[in-house]
Amino acid sequence: MSYRLVRELAADPDLSIDVAVACRVLNVSRSGYYDWRHRRPSARDVADAWLTNTILEVHTDSRCSYGSPRVHAELRLGLGIRCGRKRVARLMRLAGICGIGHRHTKNRRHRPAPATHDDLVGRRFVAEAPDRLWCTDITQHPTGDGTVYLAAVEDVCTRQIVGWSMADHMRSELVVDALQMATWRRRPAPGAVVHSDRGAGQYTSWVFGHRLRTAGLLDSMGRVASLVDKHDDRVVLLHPAA
Repeated sequence: MSYRLVRELAADPDLSIDVAVACRVLNVSRSGYYDWRHRRPSARDVADAWLTNTILEVHTDSRCSYGSPRVHAELRLGLGIRCGRKRVARLMRLAGICGIGHRHTKNRRHRPAPATHDDLVGRRFVAEAPDRLWCTDITQHPTGDGTVYLAAVEDVCTRQIVGWSMADHMRSELVVDALQMATWRRRPAPGAVVHSDRGAGQYTSWVFGHRLRTAGLLDSMGRVASLVDKHDDRVVLLHPAA
């Protein structure tokens, strides 16, 4: 880390600090610094560089809103990359990458995650043909053994549930599995729209957006808790009985 700082100080034209001076101030060997400069990158350095680029991609796709905890979760759950949370935080700090956070105060209402995509529907839930506009949402249902969560994907044109997933959790995998079933069953053409609200972060997650992009689908996101217009009788809310 000290050698990197020497290099940055010596390369900064505004500071004009000599390498020898920087090494003396930081208490490092000048010969050791030049040896480090000409040494080939270690396997760890190469792996860190690759992981930093992947972190930057995940962070950019989240509209620069994810901090290290959520970036780490997307790397592990979405991409299957095994890495430590502290390592992700260190690389983000070195790269100058940070998320958008909110200060927590007493009696302050929870703020939902920022929308990661524009609203392409504009509350007009009408489709001229099947598999052109899908809506997706999560419902919860109490049972004798605990709460069960159901994610469903509904075709606006046919009112059919084309994909669903049920689990005892509300992690991103729940909505991704429902979307995966819908794409497997219906094979929609590229450009079809999938509309959702922001949920509790499931639909704003990187892994959900990645699955949409992989299938060639367009993500549309409305306001908080406004997946459908409840006063519009053309729209069916997503429930198991539907």
